[in-house]
Amino acid sequence: MTVRTTIQRLVLLAAASLFPLGAQPAEQNPYVGSRTCQACHPDVWQTFHRNPHFRSLAMEDQPESRTGCEGCHGPGGLHVSNAGDKSKIVVFPKLQPAAVLDSCLTCHSADFGKMQIRRSSHSTGEVSCISCHSIHGSQEERPLLATSERETCYACHLEIRAKFELPFRHRVNEGAVLCSDCHNPHGTPMSTWRTAQSPRMVRPAFGNDIACTNCHTDKRGPFIHEHPPVRVEGCPTCHQPHGSTNPRLLSRPAAFTLCLECHNDVMGFGLDLERGVPAPTPGFHNIAEPRFQNCVACHARIHGSNADQLFRR
Repeated sequence: MTVRTTIQRLVLLAAASLFPLGAQPAEQNPYVGSRTCQACHPDVWQTFHRNPHFRSLAMEDQPESRTGCEGCHGPGGLHVSNAGDKSKIVVFPKLQPAAVLDSCLTCHSADFGKMQIRRSSHSTGEVSCISCHSIHGSQEERPLLATSERETCYACHLEIRAKFELPFRHRVNEGAVLCSDCHNPHGTPMSTWRTAQSPRMVRPAFGNDIACTNCHTDKRGPFIHEHPPVRVEGCPTCHQPHGSTNPRLLSRPAAFTLCLECHNDVMGFGLDLERGVPAPTPGFHNIAEPRFQNCVACHARIHGSNADQLFRR
């Protein structure tokens, strides 16, 4: 018999003297306090003082139902009086995601960043809080993530991980950008840009703007002359936000091919479709000529302009 086993049995015997088998501790006080948990779970208690949840013990201003171990796991009286029977206390990995969420929101419902969590893609997809967070053995103390933020997201979003390996990308793998800089994993309100079809996890900037303008503030506006795709459909109309094989994260390798997706009816662009020859306009906007194959050479303010409705300055 190990020393640890001996100590645990002594603690359980002492607790049993307070709550004999068959007794109903709930009729008295079902809460035994976190110090009792310490005897059988020293591996958790050893580092719990560095855990943000330890604040409920240190401050001593919360009721027993929201304090320490029992704040999450429920009253421990029956658990102790029944010699550590795990069925007599809440065990989080065995709970349904909705039950785990309800337990966490007992304290975290007042957090502004979690006000949309019940309608978030994670909650509706039955992703539990403890799928991302490790309450006891976290590697990152502030958000209590089970691994680094990048690796936590990559565990499910493998297709996004692949995009961050492309030649042109946001520097997530290098640590310069975090997933949470653009996304709120706990859900976001529906935005008005991109005709209200934006992914729910994209964090809005400056109240309701697209998240890209958090960093690219010069593209935010408002502009007197706006480029409709920027305001209506958002940056992903032309850019691949996670990674691309093209410079500036463009969806196509050449800018003029991207412009032609919308501006293919402008006279002088490309070929006369009926005859298959260059458009009849005298040399103007004939993209068969190299000088017209870089639209932004003239339309430099393509995201919006305060001076020219054609975005030339």
